[in-house]
This record gives sequence, structure tokens and C-alpha cells, in this order.
Amino acid sequence: MNNSRRVALKTTGAFATLVSLGIITQSQAQAAVDRAGFEVKTFADALKAVGGTPATSDQVAVVSPDIAENGAVVPVGATSKLPNTTEIYLLVEKNPTPLSAGFIIPAGTVADVQTRLKMGQSTNVVAVVKADGKLFSATKETKVTLGGCGG
Repeated sequence: MNNSRRVALKTTGAFATLVSLGIITQSQAQAAVDRAGFEVKTFADALKAVGGTPATSDQVAVVSPDIAENGAVVPVGATSKLPNTTEIYLLVEKNPTPLSAGFIIPAGTVADVQTRLKMGQSTNVVAVVKADGKLFSATKETKVTLGGCGG
């Protein structure tokens, strides 16, 4: 296990302990997350929710299959080679709620995230990365052959 992962696990464990002991509440723990961004219905509003229009960067990559056989569980991820990456967001352009996932990247941690998302139809997956207070992005098209979230 590399040192960055160890630090992230220790931090997460300590935070979970504080919540379980009742020192802080789960609501306080999640207070830093802007939940309103996950409720917007347009791609433009989702970009506003994460901070604005990002610049395209070759230092950001979207990890997504070219063809997803089942839109209900599409493996999607993002990586950033930009220094001081603090946040990564995954947006699915044609989903009913485009902002699909948000990750806070602790300092000293490798900026590489993976998850599974629902996709209702073939569309672009956009990774938006916040590094040094600026937004950068990368886009990849994923074709869906079996519907996922009603489309």
C-alpha cells in the first residue's frame, strides 16, 4: 500500500470514528458537499454548480467504455495528472440529472477515481477537475446498447 493511500485511509477512519462517537453528525460531515448540484436538470446548470465552464486539458482523462452493454451499470472514472487536484466531478451529458458523482481529493493523494453510473442513452461523459482553483475537463463518448435510467 502506498503512503498516499495510507494517509487517505487513516483520515477516513478517523472521520468515521468521530461520526460514530457522536462528536460530529453525518450532516456536518456532508455539509461541505453542495447537494443542489446533483438536482439540476441541464448540463449547463451542472457545470455552473461545479464552478463554471472548464478549459479542456490533456492532463485529464475519462475512463469509460466505448460501448456499454448495460446502461444501468457503466464503469466510469477519471484521472488527473494536474498538480494540486482537489476535486473531480463526473457529468453525463444526456442524463436527467447530469452531475453524477463528485469526489474530494485529499492533498498528497493520487487523483484517480472510479465508480459505476447509470446512463439512459449514448452520450458524452465529462470529467471536470479542479486544480489550483481552476477548472479543467476531458470528454469521452460512451454508447449504451441497453437502457439504464429511462431514455
